[in-house]
Amino acid sequence: MQTTTTTRRHVLHLLAAAASTIALPALASKTAKTPMEVWKDPNCGCCKDWVAIMEKSGFAVTVHDTGNNAVRAKLGLPSNLGSCHTALVGGYLIEGHVPAADVHKLLKEKPKALGITVPGMPVGSPGMDGPEYGGRKDPFDVLLVSKNLMGSGVSTSVFSSYRS
Repeated sequence: MQTTTTTRRHVLHLLAAAASTIALPALASKTAKTPMEVWKDPNCGCCKDWVAIMEKSGFAVTVHDTGNNAVRAKLGLPSNLGSCHTALVGGYLIEGHVPAADVHKLLKEKPKALGITVPGMPVGSPGMDGPEYGGRKDPFDVLLVSKNLMGSGVSTSVFSSYRS
């Protein structure tokens, strides 16, 4: 009688161990977030909204409430391509209200580029889509920014377009 109980208990422990071993990689992949650093003005509400969207989209965001002009210039992005916040993720610059799907696409495709930007602050873009805008959605492009091969400066091409 004792042998059967020990055997059943042993089998249950083995099954529990096997189940937890199988579940660990799945849990780790769900909880592993991609690190992202963001520089923004401490009083900017749309930046806070964009950060919240990025956090919900799988990024572990560290925020620097010091403004973004200095870091944008240091990273080589001209001010005419700028917006109210600058981020770094996976070695790429993310400027402005870029949708999370485009950040994920950039990290997956890994193009040779400085990063991506949504210049200005288009209404309807992530973080600029709160109830105060009444559902308005202005068209905008996400631009891929590349350093020029010869000389200084950058060039852009459309990475994604939002026209609805």
